[in-house]
Amino acid sequence: MPASRPRQYDLIAFDWDGTLFDSTKIIVRCIQQAVADVGGAVPSERDAAYVIGMGLMEALAHAAPDVPRERYAELGANYRKHYLVHQDDITLFDGVLPMLAELRERQHRLAVATGKSRRGLDEALRSAQLAGVFDGSRTADETAGKPDPCMLIELMQEFGTEPERTLMIGDTTHDLQMALNAGCASVGVSYGAHPTDDFEALGPRAVVHSVRELHEWLLHHA
Repeated sequence: MPASRPRQYDLIAFDWDGTLFDSTKIIVRCIQQAVADVGGAVPSERDAAYVIGMGLMEALAHAAPDVPRERYAELGANYRKHYLVHQDDITLFDGVLPMLAELRERQHRLAVATGKSRRGLDEALRSAQLAGVFDGSRTADETAGKPDPCMLIELMQEFGTEPERTLMIGDTTHDLQMALNAGCASVGVSYGAHPTDDFEALGPRAVVHSVRELHEWLLHHA
């Protein structure tokens, strides 16, 4: 990008699972196993993928509507047990590291807005050797979960950024609805948890189909 081109977005917030981290299939399997463990009707892959991005307990309750509320804690514990077995098998999508490095060189503020817990995100950042790459982050257990706009609002307040100077990137309708609720622009990625059929109604600036395509779009439009 020519050096003279003005930067359009000061703050770029990324979802984590399914956007930067190639974790969708493992999360789906862990949700299905956790529901089976407590005797619930095992959700389809599509239904399990739909809840990715929500806070954990909200996601599990949505994925297992027949499981009584008094068993939600057990359901959550079973999910965490299965996920811990596989967490070291999950890696960043190819191309994420050079994309983030170039965005930092262009002096964008970078953040994560995720349905993971704080502990889960911190562990994932360490395992992906991304500690210190992001300027800020919000997780579902320390503020409202998606699509509530609180994550983005808090990040904008932290960095003194206006909604029109903030971009949210995610792989689910929850991400894009959160951006819309916060008055921010968004970009949807098609390689994560949600099919893109419902993206258009949420007004993303673009829908991209790979990290490479996302990187190229950001070079020319962010």
